[in-house]
Amino acid sequence: MTNLVGYARVSKRDQNPAAQEAELRAAGAARVFVDHGESSRVAERPQWLACLDYLREGDTLIVRRLDRIAGSETMAIQTISELH
Repeated sequence: MTNLVGYARVSKRDQNPAAQEAELRAAGAARVFVDHGESSRVAERPQWLACLDYLREGDTLIVRRLDRIAGSETMAIQTISELH
């Protein structure tokens, strides 16, 4: 059974991730992990790590945009490769 899992991130604490979270839920995400005030260039974001720990084989990760999970092209390629 495929589980849709969402991940949202805002880089500043005063930003509101509600729009990202709403889009992910509207797309069918049953669970959404949200990092507040975390740079995409930092791989060890608390909720990102929790999301990765939560994901199981067959699950689908959904994000609003690729820059929510990766701060550079190299990081994006590495992350996608690891998720695959």
